Amino acid sequence: MSLVLGLTGSIGMGKSTVAAMFRKLGVPVFDADAEVRRMQGPGGLLLSAIEALHPGTTGTQGVDRAALGRAVLGDKKALRRLERLIHPEVEKKRQAFLRRHRAKPLVVVDVPLLFEKGGWRRVDLTAVVSAPAWKQSARALARPGMSWSKLDQVRDLQLGDPAKRRRADFVIPTGGTLQATRDSVRRVIDACKGASIGG
Repeated sequence: MSLVLGLTGSIGMGKSTVAAMFRKLGVPVFDADAEVRRMQGPGGLLLSAIEALHPGTTGTQGVDRAALGRAVLGDKKALRRLERLIHPEVEKKRQAFLRRHRAKPLVVVDVPLLFEKGGWRRVDLTAVVSAPAWKQSARALARPGMSWSKLDQVRDLQLGDPAKRRRADFVIPTGGTLQATRDSVRRVIDACKGASIGG
């Protein structure tokens, strides 16, 4: 059986870049966000159910993410209803991924809300991607459609970076050079493979 590393990090921390580094180093990565985007894309599995919950938020191109964001951000009940729809389907995809890669010594499960939604209980070890707060804000605000108020709303749903760092088995810094981050990823891989062999 594979050792499962849960990868997480707050918005703008560079988690996608780190996930790509794991892939490039031969570690299979399950991207929960990408699965959600597929299920919400054109012809996606969840389109009709999302349209039923929030009329006018879907079309031939799939979910209008900006419209859906407006419908649920700041409305905890609406967000919970949407999560109850999405999370079981993502979990099915995660289980299929783990079965497909069970012969690998290490796999990564990339989940943005790993600590917030209890996903840390379903992994063996956790790694948090972290950068200085000013760099996080600059990266996040460079995204299309992002504003300070929207960023604050997203941050309100996420455990703060210091708390994530305290809870994680590994911290992968992304505030310096790409090479420094890559070296950190390699060290995490080596440590996980050592833990897998030792276990």
